[in-house]
Amino acid sequence: MLKNKIQIYLNIILFISFVSIISAFFIEYILGHQPCNLCLMQRIPYVLTIFLIITKLLFKKKEQFIILLLIITFSFSFILSFYHFGIEQGFFEESSVCGLKNISDIITKEEILNQLKDKIVSCKDVTFRIFGFSLTSFNMVISLVLLILLTKIFVNYEKLKK
Repeated sequence: MLKNKIQIYLNIILFISFVSIISAFFIEYILGHQPCNLCLMQRIPYVLTIFLIITKLLFKKKEQFIILLLIITFSFSFILSFYHFGIEQGFFEESSVCGLKNISDIITKEEILNQLKDKIVSCKDVTFRIFGFSLTSFNMVISLVLLILLTKIFVNYEKLKK
């Protein structure tokens, strides 16, 4: 049987993370669909996951701690995508995260007017769908599945390590 099931699971999660990031960049830069601020934030957990798993592969230590960090990462990812999905569906109101890009840098009313001229994608507007579902819907499902998988790995760590 397989020697290290945990590493196989981590490799699958690493692959899913790479595919997610590459797909997001492809949709943005090749297909030309501008992401909203929450869409951009939803990429962070995948980049962090890639970093954590590669770090674990290079140093081969603290595997259980890395799995715990991944659980926290995908908990954040699920909550963020659930919130974004709620905005898309009209369950939640858009927050300031969805608004102007650099609110702290705006000093004058002319700067505010200049930023309003730039096309800012609203978090409630879905610009790209696959089979009728927004990318946020897919992200919510992927995050939940990976969260459940990582939790099972963490709980059954000793059994899977054998």
